[in-house]
Amino acid sequence: MTDDAAAVLRALHVPGDPLLLPNVWDAASAAAVQELGFPALATASAAVSAMLGYPDQEGAPAEEMFAAAGRVIRAASVPVTVDAEAGYGLPPAELVERLLAIGAAGCNLEDSRAGALVEPEAQAEYLAAVRAAAGDALVINARIDTFVTRAPDALDAAIARGRLYAEAGADCLYPITAPFEVLPDLVKGLPGPVNANNRPGVTPSDLAAAGAARISYGPLPYRRALDALKEFATRVKSGEDPHA
Repeated sequence: MTDDAAAVLRALHVPGDPLLLPNVWDAASAAAVQELGFPALATASAAVSAMLGYPDQEGAPAEEMFAAAGRVIRAASVPVTVDAEAGYGLPPAELVERLLAIGAAGCNLEDSRAGALVEPEAQAEYLAAVRAAAGDALVINARIDTFVTRAPDALDAAIARGRLYAEAGADCLYPITAPFEVLPDLVKGLPGPVNANNRPGVTPSDLAAAGAARISYGPLPYRRALDALKEFATRVKSGEDPHA
């Protein structure tokens, strides 16, 4: 993937007119979402690892995760950002090398390991090394896990961490599972585009109005696809017409 793909992806992060990313997990899902006209794609590690038969949070071998992401990228003609979890324990230069080798235009990197937050200065140092190795060839979406880990003062901690990560070179800041009501505070306090989750009861338009620049869906599309398969199979098992 060329620097141009990363530049295209980076330019799609517009506060108030967010990049919508119904996350994909394989070549078929990538083709289906791209066919609808989405200008970029994103993988979801929880969906990819489940598809491969492993638990989330780096339960799958890195080689298999990169291979799966590579198949998504080969099926796409738009930029693809890869959920690289916590970096699989790889040195920053090696992580960047592997991402660029499969054609990734961007990556997610989270700041918790096994449910515990990494020290923010250590994570900022890691992100800075990723940026130095990648140059402009990767869009770095720095995940901030203060809400998902239920950290004390999660909002203030998210803003403090996000400021460090932006200084380290992150393009976008992702306070995952942050409640919708605090999104305006995050947008105001964070020095860069904010990635929001589209949680129940909230529309993409709501998130756009609150200033989101990117909207993710994580493993939800994968789970909805499995629900559709279960419904189909249930009809088959019960002797009903599965086409109904």
